[in-house]
Amino acid sequence: MSEIHRQQVTVLLKDLTEKLYKKNPSELKKNTDQTVESRLNRIFRCPPDPPMAELDHKDGAEAILLGFEPEYKGDRIFAVMYGLYTMIHASYNSKCEFFIPDSLNEQALYNSARNIEIFVWRLNTRLKEDGRPLILTNTLEGEVKNLSYERIFGKLISLQDTMALIVSNRTGRIIKEVVLFAGMAFLPIGL
Repeated sequence: MSEIHRQQVTVLLKDLTEKLYKKNPSELKKNTDQTVESRLNRIFRCPPDPPMAELDHKDGAEAILLGFEPEYKGDRIFAVMYGLYTMIHASYNSKCEFFIPDSLNEQALYNSARNIEIFVWRLNTRLKEDGRPLILTNTLEGEVKNLSYERIFGKLISLQDTMALIVSNRTGRIIKEVVLFAGMAFLPIGL
C-alpha cells in the first residue's frame, strides 16, 4: 500500500510539474539546454539526486523556499518541484521500495500534507514587484476558470493524510495535529 501511495503521489507531482512549465514557459528558458522531459527526469529519480549546485545544494523545504525568493534567478519550477518531491520522499523514510518489515512515520506523512498546504499558500501569495505571482497557477479571470492546480494539490494532500491515518491506525500512535497560520514555516519531516 505504501508503494501505491508513493507512486500515485509521484504521478501527480509529474503532472503538476508539466502544467507549471506550460503555464510558466519563461522558467524553462532560463536553462536553454533543458526541456520539460529533461527536468522531469532530473527531479523524479528514486533515490533523488543529492542537492545540486544549481539549487545552492538545497533540497526539501529549503529548495522550495529558494524558488520563492524574489531575487532568485534560476528555474523556479525546478527549485520548488525538486524541493516538494524530496520533501515528500523524505516523508516515506527516503525509500523507493517497501518491504513487509518497513515502517513509516505517521507524523512525517501528516507534516508533509501540511507542508503541501503551506506550499500552495506560498504559490498564491508570493508576488513579483509588479504584483503578479512569482509562479502562475490557477486563473479566475474571464469566462473560463482553471482550478486544475487546486485539484492536484487536493489529491496530494489527501493521499498524504490517508497514508498518515493508515500508519497511525496500524501503529496505534497519535498524530499531533497543528494549526497553520499565514506565513508559517514548513514543518519538519525527518523526525
